Amino acid sequence: MGHIFLYGPSGTGKSTIGRNLANNLRLPFIDLDRVIETTAGMSIPQVMEEKGEQAFRDLETAALKALINERNSVIALGGGALLRNENRAFAENSGTVVLLMAELDTLIERLRADSNERPLLAGDLREKLSSLLAKRREHYLSFPQVVRVDRDTVEQVVYRVQIEVGRHHLSAMGEYDVVVGQVGQLPNADLIVTDENVARHHLEGIKQTIGRDVPSIVVHAGEDHKNLNTVSILWEAFLDNGLDRRSTVIALGGGVIGDLTGFAASTYMRGIDWIAVPTTLLSMVDASLGGKTGFDLPEGKNLIGSFHPPKLVLADPGLLLTLPERELRSGMAEVVKHGIIADPELFGMCSRGMDRVKANIEGIIKRAMAVKIRIIEEDPYERGVRAALNLGHTVGHAVELVSGFELRHGEAIAVGMIVEAKYAERIGIAEPGLTDEIRKSLSALGLPVEIPKDLPYEEIVRAMRVDKKKNAQVIRFALPVEIGRVELVEVSDLEDIVARSDSDETIS
Repeated sequence: MGHIFLYGPSGTGKSTIGRNLANNLRLPFIDLDRVIETTAGMSIPQVMEEKGEQAFRDLETAALKALINERNSVIALGGGALLRNENRAFAENSGTVVLLMAELDTLIERLRADSNERPLLAGDLREKLSSLLAKRREHYLSFPQVVRVDRDTVEQVVYRVQIEVGRHHLSAMGEYDVVVGQVGQLPNADLIVTDENVARHHLEGIKQTIGRDVPSIVVHAGEDHKNLNTVSILWEAFLDNGLDRRSTVIALGGGVIGDLTGFAASTYMRGIDWIAVPTTLLSMVDASLGGKTGFDLPEGKNLIGSFHPPKLVLADPGLLLTLPERELRSGMAEVVKHGIIADPELFGMCSRGMDRVKANIEGIIKRAMAVKIRIIEEDPYERGVRAALNLGHTVGHAVELVSGFELRHGEAIAVGMIVEAKYAERIGIAEPGLTDEIRKSLSALGLPVEIPKDLPYEEIVRAMRVDKKKNAQVIRFALPVEIGRVELVEVSDLEDIVARSDSDETIS
């Protein structure tokens, strides 16, 4: 999946941030300057003094090229390491370069507190650094992935770097990686599970990527096939293909395929490994993350399930190019939800409409995934803060079920968020006008914002009562308070939430 190179001027904290990033991702950390010193048998200031900058740059190039044989690592580079075209080409072809930047005063303050000797900055620090930054200005501006380090803690910067590169390592419920990348990074597997829709577009390409004709099982598409019968078909396919406890299965598809494959894997021979390759926006930013697996009963969604996380989640935005427009819009409901929960900037990106979303889809996926990952790592088994992810889902699941799944999951969740936001405003925990703000964002994405008139409210309430989030006589709702924050509230009068919401005046 490639190295992660941290680049930028002296004083941006490349080594400190790199060590923490490597620790988070369970990757080795390499400080290229230390490698050069070991190779040269002397410090960098000594190299510069005795052999000159040209000799130092030659050592830098040699050290970079030696990394080709190293396993994926986080690598801190010197502030001019990529000035040579061959160095830059090597780095960009073998990984991702993230430029760390800060204001001049921030850099000076940090460098004055640092005892390390920097030959290129010897003398008047402000004058030398200003001159160096001016000389390299166009060079630094040419890097597209930039993270500023001013005024943020190391932890905050590391988190933003992880969003930028789209890589996370989860450990709260088993150890596994989440990567936003290309399917060419897929490891080998023993069986591919997919549905008839996805198979037409992607199955052969995935097999070619893996490099051999991996056996596959193609099941019917759609939520109405997310049942025990399909799980039984998967178990039979596992047996027919000779899978054992060392086998790995790929789930190639949306949330339904992920849930079914994950559940079948969790119970086959008491648990085998699986890899999630989500092909819908909704599954990339939500369903593939967190380790929840399961299937539906006639009475409700996901009433039977288990916690069994995949060994890898590989989200390739390129797979969305074949996704129908309605499915893409449906997935955006979960993105909006994540923005409401914890990322106002993400919410703002959603509010600009689908054209802007499509132009920035990879960044939107990375930000939305990061919200859920941070929450599920803090609360993997939904005993506390993870319940915030249920925003819109208690009402939404019921609306989806009562509609006979005519409404897509995301469409129903969009409706659920509006109903729950209205209720939050009525009971006084939400800022006035919050519902309108959420409605405008959802409407800009072409998502529904009202319960369809033909759906009986008594059926919606009944479905809510058997929802998997039931707790005795009350249901815990995640209600929006403001953009970026929700509050968990226990509600017993479900009729009040649904019926009174419809009587509110609709604001366009």
